[in-house]
Amino acid sequence: MLLIGVVFFVLLLLGAPVAFAIGISGFMFFLTSDIMPMSIGVQRIATVSQSFPLLAVPFFVLAGHLINESGITDRLFRFSHVAVAWMAGGLAQVSIILSTLMGGVSGSAVADAAMQARILGPRMISQGYSKGYTAAVIALSSLITATIPPSIGLILYGYVGQVSIGQLFLAGIVPGILMMLFLMVAAYLVARRRNYVVADSVPPTWRSLGSAAWDAKWALLFPVLLVISIRGGVFTPSEVGAFAVVYAMVVGRLAHRSLGLAALKRAFGKAVSDIGLIMLIILMSGMIGFAIIFLQVPQQVAGVLLEGIANPHLVVAIILLSLFLAGLLFESTILVLLLTPIFVPVIRSVGFDPVHFGILMMTVVTLGSMTPPVGVAMYTVCSLLNCKIEDYFRESLPFLAAIVALVAVLLFIPDIVLFLPRLAFG
Repeated sequence: MLLIGVVFFVLLLLGAPVAFAIGISGFMFFLTSDIMPMSIGVQRIATVSQSFPLLAVPFFVLAGHLINESGITDRLFRFSHVAVAWMAGGLAQVSIILSTLMGGVSGSAVADAAMQARILGPRMISQGYSKGYTAAVIALSSLITATIPPSIGLILYGYVGQVSIGQLFLAGIVPGILMMLFLMVAAYLVARRRNYVVADSVPPTWRSLGSAAWDAKWALLFPVLLVISIRGGVFTPSEVGAFAVVYAMVVGRLAHRSLGLAALKRAFGKAVSDIGLIMLIILMSGMIGFAIIFLQVPQQVAGVLLEGIANPHLVVAIILLSLFLAGLLFESTILVLLLTPIFVPVIRSVGFDPVHFGILMMTVVTLGSMTPPVGVAMYTVCSLLNCKIEDYFRESLPFLAAIVALVAVLLFIPDIVLFLPRLAFG
């Protein structure tokens, strides 16, 4: 296992693509093993590709791009603006609400952050919001998409850890809404002190709010249909991904009349690129996943973590801290694929619910995308807004504190996370 880790880190330092770093390091296990033929490594890649639940990933990625091209994003923005723009830090509140709503139709934190940096970022800066505050709000609010279904990360976690994806989707709803509220409070406290307000804004009337909601009805309806269809047994998580694609195309073409041939071509082009990148990483991780299990790494990690520690919450807290540190250096998809096979058996051995842990894990590892030194969402937003990293980091501290507080609440009050899965599945 040490050889795998060394090869992986060396290849990353040399600038090798992540998928090849994972694949080559995993292949080293079979190349140096006396009892495991190299053909098994190839078979593991093929085995990973034959997973029906994994079909949910390309379907939801494609659905997200179709939704962005179908005019749904603009309607969600108008609804968010009417609902919360009148508050202190109005445009920051709009960003947080929009991330929550987009999380219900997109599932990608980086895509959400990039979209808002282009649409909302320049407007916030022009109205007096500092670049650091603007970038911090947009990047940190995109974290909500890691928990609100259909989160791509939750799909991968459920697939790798053999955990019910349907239960994970339901478990993410309440934490996602709470994350929205925690971030809104943090944005409000900072904005009120700095007098960040939208000029001439007034609280919405029921009429204006209802009109904006009606205009965005197809986008607001989708997460509801997703949850109901999974719970009602109409679709599996993979099938509901295909439904999401059809839904986005029908809404974009017939309801909004904005999904023409050119828009369709753009959506498919972007989706093919994203799917190819994600799936190649997933396939290459099959060899390392096999090596981790064969070398009994989970049992060794459990022995280290459980030595002298009897409290399950303390064990999970230590794991979450290690995941956060790893998230500072690696992209969340990589961590989910490589570390889920290690940590899920550990938390199961101490009696901790894997659905509960999945929500905490996705929140913590995705948070690494919003923090230095290699946060993808952070760099994306800062580059689009021409914001200095030090300004971003300083302004992000109140929001990071809000997220840490929420994770602590979710860790020690599991019923918040497990209430809906228990209600729906028993």
